Amino acid sequence: MTSRAALVLEDGSIFRGESFGAPIDGEGEVVFNTCMTGYQEIATDPSYGGQIVTLTYPLIGNYGIAHAHEESRRPWIAGLIVREYYADPSNWNSHGALGPFLQRHGIPAFQGIDTRALTRHLRARGTLRAVMVSDAVGIPDAELVARARRVTPLSEKDLVAQATIVKTVEWQVEPASAAGKHVVVVDCGIKENILRSLARRGVRITEVPFTASAAEVLALRPDGIVVSNGPGDPARLTDCVATMSALLTSRVPIMGICLGHQILGQALGGTTSRLPFGHHGGNHPVQDTRTGRVHITSQNHEFQVDPDSIDPKTGFYVSQINLNDRSVEGLAHESWPVFSVQYHPEGAPGPQDNQNLFDRFISHCEKAQ
Repeated sequence: MTSRAALVLEDGSIFRGESFGAPIDGEGEVVFNTCMTGYQEIATDPSYGGQIVTLTYPLIGNYGIAHAHEESRRPWIAGLIVREYYADPSNWNSHGALGPFLQRHGIPAFQGIDTRALTRHLRARGTLRAVMVSDAVGIPDAELVARARRVTPLSEKDLVAQATIVKTVEWQVEPASAAGKHVVVVDCGIKENILRSLARRGVRITEVPFTASAAEVLALRPDGIVVSNGPGDPARLTDCVATMSALLTSRVPIMGICLGHQILGQALGGTTSRLPFGHHGGNHPVQDTRTGRVHITSQNHEFQVDPDSIDPKTGFYVSQINLNDRSVEGLAHESWPVFSVQYHPEGAPGPQDNQNLFDRFISHCEKAQ
């Protein structure tokens, strides 16, 4: 059988395979994820907006698609690359197969790619722009590579504006507990398991767009504020950074997650930069800088807060570091009820060991009164 599909990287590399998703071309930046399961959660995570995801686990699709595993209203990945796709899933919870799911949402996907070779290539070269061509037969390689080099970089796209909600949404939890606390969540492209994790703790949730001003957030009289994950380059979000700076002066408890962590870092006067090939997977070791305790975390980000840019005179310090590359994984204040983590305490996919961070945040909310 002719390998008609082609993944073409901007450095001239070409990986050939077969299409099993939507029969269309796609483009984005190629990243790899090391999780063994969770392909549906990955596909529907808004933080993957603009990215073509390579899954390192060799067999994908065997347990199908289940509505309960969706992390947002639709898939956000620009494309999916796997070694072998399984089209006949066996799972009592399945509502269908991965291929048709991606086809319905217009997401291209290729199988038969040497994902091990591709991952090693990305580790050596860094994240690369690419095009996915569903039928590349007869198209000169030079033309394909030229197309890949014309792809708009992730840092030049307004991805958060696409992923956020349009208007404010109220989440009334029944039965309410946590002393009836009210949490305002700033949606930068949130995963629903963050909302579910908060809801399980009995708080009332108001979800607002990332464009909400500090005055609008504070007018809701929150007992705590969560700034969510999301896609793209944090350096583009100058308005959101200004909002965070203003919220910090309110002394309302704040928790930042992933992109929210990077926004907090900038609000403190820090800077962000791009990692060589990002962190994407469910097995990243993170160490607490004060206790020495190590956590296994779920991660999905291309950017980091630069450690030397955090001025200790602000009262903030680097609270956690990544044991693989020593990058910043957490920030906290010496006395204010404010902290952030670069990883995903809600997991999905990934370990649930860090759910205690939501308990810590709710505890701050209860003590703030």
